[in-house]
Amino acid sequence: MITDTLKEHIVAAMLEARNHFNSDAKHARVLGINSAQYSRIKKGELTGVLADANWISLARILNVSLNNTVQWTTVKTETYNYIYSQLQACQNRSISAIFCDIAGIGKTHTAKCYVRENKNAVYIDCSQVKSKQKLIRKIAREFGVTYTGRYADVYEDLIFYLKQLPNPIIILDEAGDLDYAAFLELKALWNALEYACGWYMMGADGLKQKITRQKDLKKVGYTEIFDRYGNDYKKVSPEGKDALKDFLLSQIAQVAQANNSKSTPLEMYARTKGSLRKVRTEIEKQRLAA
Repeated sequence: MITDTLKEHIVAAMLEARNHFNSDAKHARVLGINSAQYSRIKKGELTGVLADANWISLARILNVSLNNTVQWTTVKTETYNYIYSQLQACQNRSISAIFCDIAGIGKTHTAKCYVRENKNAVYIDCSQVKSKQKLIRKIAREFGVTYTGRYADVYEDLIFYLKQLPNPIIILDEAGDLDYAAFLELKALWNALEYACGWYMMGADGLKQKITRQKDLKKVGYTEIFDRYGNDYKKVSPEGKDALKDFLLSQIAQVAQANNSKSTPLEMYARTKGSLRKVRTEIEKQRLAA
């Protein structure tokens, strides 16, 4: 049962996110509800408008926790500052880049924070939309464009809409999970939106290996995609075992202190091997045990 208090938190998050869209109808489309339902809950109606399943879906999309946990504090680590500034540059100048680095250093969290704080920016988890159709329909939905119906219409409507927006950016996380047809469609979409849209492709080392391998095999499309995304792989973590450990320890110390961890940075590093995703899990377990 979704309580009225939780519904109020969801509506508050919805109203905050509304600032990123040109109309209620577009935001409603992103949230997967109709305009009438959107209007009613926007006015404060919490009962009889949506089923609990819909409220749960809204909470997921708006990143509202269903549990009464302590608020997580985002820390501007070296990774956060690097990626955030890269995203700003890509969006403001309508250019593209690829960020490939080790897992667990805060790539995804930073990208999601950026999207929450900046208009006309969308985040796509490519591991959930690996095929061409799912990818393009997902991008369309995130921008509030009609994403159902004939695929060719969705594709053309998306291009038309993005060309009207001031400095949109599309962040592609876990891009290495996309299938071949989806990669080729990204090239086509990039061509259609040249100098009209920023792109930022992210992944762990596997993404770099995939693109490099396919380029070496002369597979059609990969050299062109790499060229369009800057002919370079960006990263923030340093080379060398000792330097990398110091980098990870520094990030752990910042995150742990900001979120009142009961463990020292060295203790946390031993349990997580430097992954901030695992650091959050450890801290949440400490909170539950308190």
